[in-house]
Amino acid sequence: MLVANYSRGTVAVLPIGPDGSLGEATQVVQHTGSGPNERRQRGPHAHSIDLDAGNAFAVSADLGADRLFVYRYDAGTLTPAPVPSVAAEPGAGPRHFAFHPGGRFGFGLNELQSTMVVYAWDAGKGELRALGSVNTLPEGFSGENYPATVQVHPEGRFVYGTNRGHDSFVVFEFDADTGTLTTVQHESVRGRWPRHFAIHPGGDWLIAVGQRSDSIALFRIDRSTGRLSPVGDVIEVGTPSSVLFVP
Repeated sequence: MLVANYSRGTVAVLPIGPDGSLGEATQVVQHTGSGPNERRQRGPHAHSIDLDAGNAFAVSADLGADRLFVYRYDAGTLTPAPVPSVAAEPGAGPRHFAFHPGGRFGFGLNELQSTMVVYAWDAGKGELRALGSVNTLPEGFSGENYPATVQVHPEGRFVYGTNRGHDSFVVFEFDADTGTLTTVQHESVRGRWPRHFAIHPGGDWLIAVGQRSDSIALFRIDRSTGRLSPVGDVIEVGTPSSVLFVP
């Protein structure tokens, strides 16, 4: 298991035993760096770490260091990739990252600037290269906002993110030929402070949690347009922070 430790700015490897129990960390890697936001970026804050489809490389988004750190992963060990990190825009605050199922792209969500960045991904070398970014908010919104989660639809045509503050989903259509995102929709999450969501592996459904509204909401995904439509009643759950479909 790979773990990102926000407060200390580290990523770690934990062994999983035959019975599913976790052992003590066998490796802890310290990130370094800072950003221009004095309140949030005085030092590194590793916010997530994600393996690529081949389990050969891992990308860690570090909000405090304003960087995506790239590691080679082999036999339970992380080592820096040939290009060990990619800088974000100063003050962007990278939070989450998601690989495209096609294996040639990735998407980084920046918490402090409300932007989604498209990256070209070289799965052979483990290299990231920024191609461009788009705003996660609708034009004219000027309130406080902190994007939380990014996920890619299983078919790869659409990319989804959440806005905490605007309390919405942003839906993008992705063009793999040009490497660009086009905004399709902003849809209410039917709650407040959407910290996380999950897309069903079949691609037809999405479940989102509202951390500050004590709620979970279900949405149907239109597979031809990517648009979201609310379904059924909102379920009350105390302070939910994440949701996961279990195989």
